[in-house]
Amino acid sequence: MVRTHNLGFPRIGADRELKFAQEAYWKGQSSRDQLKAVGADLRCLNWDAHHGIDLIPVGDFSFYDQMLDMSFTLGNLPERVRGYRGDVLDNYFRVARGRSAPAAAGNDNPDGVAAGEMTKWFDTNYHYIVPEFRADTTFDLDASRLIEQIREATASGINVKPVIIGPVTYLALGKAKDDSGRLALLPRLLPVYLQLLEAIASEGVEWVQIDEAILVTELEPTWKQAFETAYQSLSSSRNKLLLTTYFGPLLENLSLVAGLPVAGVHLDAVNARDEVQALIEQLPADRVLSLGVINGRNIWKADLNGLLDWLEPVAKQLGDRLWIAPSCSLLHVPVDLDSEQKLDGEIKSWLAFAKQKLEELRTLKSALNDGRDAVRAQLDANQAALQSRRQSPRVNNPTVKAAVAEITSQLGQRKSLYALRATKQAAILKLPKYPTTTIGSFPQTAEIRRARSQFKAGTIDEATYRAAMQNEIARCVREQEALGLDVFVHGEAERNDMVEYFGEQLEGYAFSELGWVQSYGSRCVKPPILFGDISRPQAMTVKWIKYAQSLTKKPMKGMLTGPVTILNWSFVRDDQPRSVSCQQLALAIRAEVLDLEQAGVQIIQIDEAALREGLPLRRSQWQEYLTWAVDSYRICANGVKDETQIHTHMCYSEFNDIIAAIAQMDADAITIETSRSDMELLEVFETFNYPNQIGPGVYDIHSPNIPSEQQIIALMQKAAERIPSERLWVNPDCGLKTRQWEEVIPALTNMVSAARKLRAGDRSNT
Repeated sequence: MVRTHNLGFPRIGADRELKFAQEAYWKGQSSRDQLKAVGADLRCLNWDAHHGIDLIPVGDFSFYDQMLDMSFTLGNLPERVRGYRGDVLDNYFRVARGRSAPAAAGNDNPDGVAAGEMTKWFDTNYHYIVPEFRADTTFDLDASRLIEQIREATASGINVKPVIIGPVTYLALGKAKDDSGRLALLPRLLPVYLQLLEAIASEGVEWVQIDEAILVTELEPTWKQAFETAYQSLSSSRNKLLLTTYFGPLLENLSLVAGLPVAGVHLDAVNARDEVQALIEQLPADRVLSLGVINGRNIWKADLNGLLDWLEPVAKQLGDRLWIAPSCSLLHVPVDLDSEQKLDGEIKSWLAFAKQKLEELRTLKSALNDGRDAVRAQLDANQAALQSRRQSPRVNNPTVKAAVAEITSQLGQRKSLYALRATKQAAILKLPKYPTTTIGSFPQTAEIRRARSQFKAGTIDEATYRAAMQNEIARCVREQEALGLDVFVHGEAERNDMVEYFGEQLEGYAFSELGWVQSYGSRCVKPPILFGDISRPQAMTVKWIKYAQSLTKKPMKGMLTGPVTILNWSFVRDDQPRSVSCQQLALAIRAEVLDLEQAGVQIIQIDEAALREGLPLRRSQWQEYLTWAVDSYRICANGVKDETQIHTHMCYSEFNDIIAAIAQMDADAITIETSRSDMELLEVFETFNYPNQIGPGVYDIHSPNIPSEQQIIALMQKAAERIPSERLWVNPDCGLKTRQWEEVIPALTNMVSAARKLRAGDRSNT
């Protein structure tokens, strides 16, 4: 009989209950016990959603991030938080965000501590807290969090499968804070993993899911050897280990995986179906093969009949050794499609969220074990929905397809090289050295959210809503005038999300009400659904930017989201190449750029925060992606005059290894995240002569900590060691929408003051 299991479930709750509980606790508005109670309720709801699934994940719930959970389980805490005497959960939040709740202040530095570095989880929009290592790092097991959840689940009659990050992936995704090698820590780490597995076995648990996702990446020989060493050691445990890989094929690592001494292997069969037979042939006859057949990364219904056509011979071949599951954790999709009451009915019929994906899994299991007639109604309904989508005239637009066919390389060329453009732009903008700006958004206040909610509900009309947003824009302009910033932004009061805002104004997009997905911590995003060909019916931002510019003589940046980021942060149609969808988006954004320029906007920022996120996981496949991604950016950005200054922004991604591609984008200025990494990301400029302007972020906006003037000066001085000071900007590392004005004002005051002192210092040295 085929068995079912799941790799992980969304932890935020269908109504973002976890987000609101976290933020209430951090503000001191609720107790630690209340926060923990919300977590317990959500875990219970998540387990209930798995009825009919044979093995249910435990330990996938987190109050912030599963990698940070693993660091605390292994006792790998940064030195700066080791002396903390308060509650473990408060110390956990100190690493995650620099501080915990006000109630923890008695054991805390009032200025907080440096938050852990944060970066993207493989090629997703989920961010994890990077483990920190040193040559003297030691590990000390604290299994209490996981054991408590196991007991909680088993007490409810749940057949549990604990989920942990594997030791080699844990080391690979961390960073050494000195010159030591991470693999040198493996002999110290493995005994702690064995202790953890023994603690789990003592709870009567048979199977443990151990995630080793780096097996879908290119590995150096030393890392391959680390897998053999690690799993030879872990094979002595009493548990049955399900080695789990996802997000891609194994390729040259397939034989390595097949030979590891584990009880089962999970393969992402959405991305690696071609490898299934090869893995079956190489796996020992007593090993379980789990196939991830339901896409855990996207929201389209699976072709159940098509899957059965493929799976039935596999099930006959493997028998009880075949398990089926989603391709990866369902963390990356919304919770429940049934919550959507306003989504277009036809489009809704094409979709499956996390709960619906589990239902698809149950249907496949019934068909494989009992025959298709046992679930004929479900299979027929699925087939009808797929046919509706294929035939819908809403999906294909011949005009858009014709425009894409006419794209030439000329669309992506600026009129002059950067050096000439820079001279012309400087003459017009007359900016000082170390010009100051922000990334785009200012705090989204309760008043802004209330007005937006009322407008969507129809309780205020468009004129009232527009007036409310203009009042907020005017406030942002006044605050920037008072701060003395050099280049202003309008604050983006009218924007709910940097991708959703644009998607709402483009043809070919649909939107959910409650389709939230966790990005990091309490930050959730609601990706728009790109279901058809993309076009721009009318200007999207011009009126707002023109109004903001009318309030000041300072340059006002036009703010746009770039085509690659809109693509990567959407649920993207799977019936055409992503590159084609990106070209469609590029043409739409290009039209907006030209309209802004025509309206007199001198600086236009086109954010590509997710450029690196779309990279294939194997370096050998990068160039194809980077070619069409960079070309798409250039199409949207490069139709302007020399005098128009184009900016772009990237955040929370390692970009050093794609710096040449970023330079090819040919933006006049780029702003990047460097505050959490202490300017580490600028090391690439020691060997790569980046030709244009750059703004290394000096204010970590994902933490409530306020950077001091001295800290900002020190960071900028580090930057000036690598990049000529005349090409440096001073700015935060990301937008400010998630922060409060009482945090933003002092932080930006320090930033502006630091820039002035840097200018004065440069003058005194000449």
